Amino acid sequence: MNEVVKSEKAARIVRNFKEKYNRQAYLSLGVCVHCGMCSDSCHYYLATGDPKMTPAYKADQVRKLYKYHIDFLGRIFPRWVGGGTLETDEDLEKLKDIVFGSCTMCRRCTFNCPFGVDKALIMRFARGLLTREGIAPEGVLAVNKDQWETGNQMGVSQEEYLETIEWLQEELQAEVDDPKAEIPIDKKGANVVYVVNPREVKYAPLSLLAAAKIFYVAKENWTMPSVGWDNTSFGLFSGLDDLGAHIGKLAYDQAIKLGVNKMVLSECGHGFRATKWEAPNWAGMDLPFPIESFLETMVDYVNAGRIVLDPSKNPDPVTYHDPCNLARSGGPTEEPRFLLKRSCMDFREMYPNRADNYCCTGGGGALSMAEYAQRRLEVAKIKADQIMATGAKVVATGCHNCIDGLTDLIRHYKINIPVKNVCEFIADAIVLPVELPRLREPVIEDFLKGKKILVIDDEPDVITFLTTFLEDHGFEALAAHNGKEGLELARAQKPDLITLDISMPGKSGVQVFTELRSDPETVGVPVCIITGVVDFRQLMYHRTVQAPEGYLDKPINEELLLMTVKKIIELSHQAAHRQRD
Repeated sequence: MNEVVKSEKAARIVRNFKEKYNRQAYLSLGVCVHCGMCSDSCHYYLATGDPKMTPAYKADQVRKLYKYHIDFLGRIFPRWVGGGTLETDEDLEKLKDIVFGSCTMCRRCTFNCPFGVDKALIMRFARGLLTREGIAPEGVLAVNKDQWETGNQMGVSQEEYLETIEWLQEELQAEVDDPKAEIPIDKKGANVVYVVNPREVKYAPLSLLAAAKIFYVAKENWTMPSVGWDNTSFGLFSGLDDLGAHIGKLAYDQAIKLGVNKMVLSECGHGFRATKWEAPNWAGMDLPFPIESFLETMVDYVNAGRIVLDPSKNPDPVTYHDPCNLARSGGPTEEPRFLLKRSCMDFREMYPNRADNYCCTGGGGALSMAEYAQRRLEVAKIKADQIMATGAKVVATGCHNCIDGLTDLIRHYKINIPVKNVCEFIADAIVLPVELPRLREPVIEDFLKGKKILVIDDEPDVITFLTTFLEDHGFEALAAHNGKEGLELARAQKPDLITLDISMPGKSGVQVFTELRSDPETVGVPVCIITGVVDFRQLMYHRTVQAPEGYLDKPINEELLLMTVKKIIELSHQAAHRQRD
């Protein structure tokens, strides 16, 4: 008979459970009657039919601790009431798989529970116990570390952040044909401080540019902060209130220092929930200013006549995905519909919708958990069917996490339609004070012409498109058809930028990227990932090496491709110039 090897971590987690157990946990741990009403609300169960994926079963794996250690009857007859405890490392790994890998904490089950049992709260409570012992997906632990150390979940340095804002300001000036248009930084006494999802700074500049254009046309007195600019919170996902308090306080303290009238949060579901509703409690702060979603801000601009929209600029059928943390845990449901109906010709509802909508499958930090990616895509069938039923050609959403989650499942189920933030539709439909024709050919600065770009991809059509496009815009394009050839060319040619596919025969893009970052000859060459698969996320969240400088989805958006290439080379050029000085 095998002897059970007791785990010190398990013992500590049990002690912490008993210490941290509170009245809020009691309500959710003590009143479930296993009626089964929550089962049909969970996309994990609906997609798999596995009884172990029902919310009641998953919550019971935490609830058994309550029944064993807290409940009066359970302490006497634990097995009779379903009580149990944690003893081994294997017990901890099983619990990790359930609370991190089988639940996005979307709270749809909570809304369908006749007793209001908050199973997401139970999951978060257990996540916090595990995370404090280092038992969590690697991506979650890596992002927690980045938020503690750099103040943002993408590990963006302040220098990189400010340089990106400077570059986007130049793009804004070209967009509105006004050399005085600006994205102010740390402007004291501004009406609005705009706090964003780091994805916008690192990999999704179009939404940040769209917001800047909207503020410009609305003649808003606004600013972005130099610190405390991340509205996301992995403290919410990992169950760490102190981390949530740290990130919230960075934003609040800077806003107070600048003396702004209100804080506006870019489109991020959990960022809105964490920054507006949770972090003030975690940080123990009474804020002297209100906080609102950019969705609410844009509605005010439309109603006040500060921006005028022409829906004919968005002719394709559009549907809207309600982010869980907005629709069920935040508030805004009608604002995005108000905006899309006024900025698009053909708006179509997704059913069910609003608070009853299904999760994008990327919530709860799931996008950072590479080990659960396949399961996430399997259960995404529910959301894929929802999207396809609308017949829409574009999906809108009010959350950057949802953009990534929806993009992954759309690619996996071959739906092949883009996903955009609501503000991008508004920016496209906005009528400038003097309507100006867009430049037919984007201007390429002289120092960018002739810059060498290496394209590494195994698809001939993609190589042809990228090399032709780059050469048409003044760059020198090199091509490699596999990872081995790409590494050889990178070492021989020393390109100014590498675009890298992930899914390739032989050496995968992940292997190539790791070798590029590990080789002294190529470590300084910036890399932009251009891919149609989800495996790249380990490069963003599992940072054993420096994260890639850029990321683009396939199919490729030409405007975003050119903007990203320019941005990466310009920032690399500036960094090299500083080093020489």
